Amino acid sequence: MTEPHWQKSSFSEGAGDNCVYVTANPAAPVVHLQESDNPATTLTTTPKALAALIRTVASAHTFG
Repeated sequence: MTEPHWQKSSFSEGAGDNCVYVTANPAAPVVHLQESDNPATTLTTTPKALAALIRTVASAHTFG
């Protein structure tokens, strides 16, 4: 089994314990998310559900 390639979210700032990482498995298809302060815990979801979450958060919050 291949190790996942984790990519830091573009909304994460710098380094340390405030980063969110994402990796995808197109064969499944699933998306995995981790926080840098707790990498042992992984949230698994579908691309469609993650996109809906991002749209909801973005509409409720202004990123700046």
